[in-house]
Amino acid sequence: MSKSTVVEFKDRETIIDPLSEMLKAGAKQLIHQAVEAELAELLSEHVHRKTKDGRSAVIRNGYQPERDILTGIGSVPVRIPKVRSKDGTPVTFHSALVPPYLRKTRSIESALPWLYLKGISTGEMGAALKVLVGNDAEGLSASTISRLKKEWGKQYDEWCSASLSKDQWVYIWADGIYSGLRAEKEKLCALVIIGVNERGQKQFLAIEDGTRESTQSWREVLLQLKGRGMNSPQLAIGDGAMGFWSAIEEVYPETRHQRCWVHKTANILNHLPKTAQPKAKKALHQIWMAETRTNAGNAFDLFVESYEAKYPKATLSLQKDREELLAFYDFPAMHWQSIRTSNPIESTFGTIRHRTKRTKGCLNRDGMLHMMFKLSQCAEQKWIRLRGFDYLAKVIEGVKFKDGIEVTSENQMAA
Repeated sequence: MSKSTVVEFKDRETIIDPLSEMLKAGAKQLIHQAVEAELAELLSEHVHRKTKDGRSAVIRNGYQPERDILTGIGSVPVRIPKVRSKDGTPVTFHSALVPPYLRKTRSIESALPWLYLKGISTGEMGAALKVLVGNDAEGLSASTISRLKKEWGKQYDEWCSASLSKDQWVYIWADGIYSGLRAEKEKLCALVIIGVNERGQKQFLAIEDGTRESTQSWREVLLQLKGRGMNSPQLAIGDGAMGFWSAIEEVYPETRHQRCWVHKTANILNHLPKTAQPKAKKALHQIWMAETRTNAGNAFDLFVESYEAKYPKATLSLQKDREELLAFYDFPAMHWQSIRTSNPIESTFGTIRHRTKRTKGCLNRDGMLHMMFKLSQCAEQKWIRLRGFDYLAKVIEGVKFKDGIEVTSENQMAA
C-alpha cells in the first residue's frame, strides 16, 4: 500500500485574526518603548543641570519593582524606570502612559491597533494612548510620541541592512501589500518577502516600498537581499503578479516557482458566475489535494474539459500556470501545507487591507513601512518552526522528491 502524501490545507476562512495575536505578542515591548520615550524626554528637560564636576545631575537609577497590568489580552508585566538627582533638587519620573496606580485596563486591545495602524500620525497616536489609560494619557506630549516613532524608524533602518549570509534560505514567500492608505496621489504598496532558513525558522527578509509591484521594484528588493548575502532559494511562492516572477528570474534564475493556490483559486472564480463557483472551487480543490502529480494532472485536465467551453477565461487562468501550480510535488510532503500558498504573508498583514481603508488623510511611505515592520516583529515572536523542518537539509543538498516522498534507489527500482 502506498504511503499517503496528502497534507491537509487550512482554509483561508479559518485563519485567526492576526492582529489580535500580534497585540498579545507586542504589548509588553510597545509599552516599554513608549515609557522609555517618556523618560528620554524628562532627561532632556534637565540636561542643562550639572554637578560641580560637570556631570549630569539627573540620571537613571534602575527600575521600580515589576508589576502586572491586567488587560483584556492577559497580564502584561511592566517595569517603570527611576531617576535620581545629584544636585539636591529632587526629580521624580511619573509615566503618563502607566501611572503608579494603574493596575487594570480594559481597552488595551483598542489602543494598540491604533498605535500600529494609525500611530504614524502623532495626533492619532496620542488619541490611541488616551484610549489605553484614559485621561491620564493627556500628559503624554507630542515630542514623546515623535521620539517613539523615530526609534521605530531607526530599528527599521538597522534591520534593512542586517546580513543574511549566516543562514541558508530554502523557501521564500513574496507578496505586494496594498494598505488602502494613500500618500500623495498613489496607493501605498509594500513589497514583502518572508524566508525560512535551514533550521525551519521563518523570518521577514524585506518590507520595502514599491510601485504597483513592477518588475523594477521587485528587482531592487531582490538585489538588496542578494547584496545582504541571501543565497538562491530553492523555491519562491507568490501570486500571479508578473513583476515578481520576471525579477526573480533575473536575480535568482535557479530558484523554482510555485504559484499560490489561494490567489489562483480566487482569480479563476472571478471569471465564473456566483452560481457556478461552489462546484468549481470543489473541482480545483481536487487538484491541489491530489496525492500524486499524476492524479493532480488528471483533475486539472478534467476541470479544463468541464469549464473551457462556457468559461474560457477561467480555464486559461488555470492553464497558463500549470507547471508553477504543481511544483510543490517535487518537495517534501510535510512542507506542502506551507509552500502551496502565500498565507504566511496574508495572515500577518491581511487585516491591514481591511482596517486601514476607513482611515482618512494621507500617510507618508516611511511611516507605513515602519508600522508594518513593527507588525512583522510581533508576528515573528508567535511563529513556530516549519513543519517537517528536518527535511530542509535534504532540500538544500538537492535530494530528489517525487510526490512528496524522497527518491531512493529502493523506491526507484520498485517503480
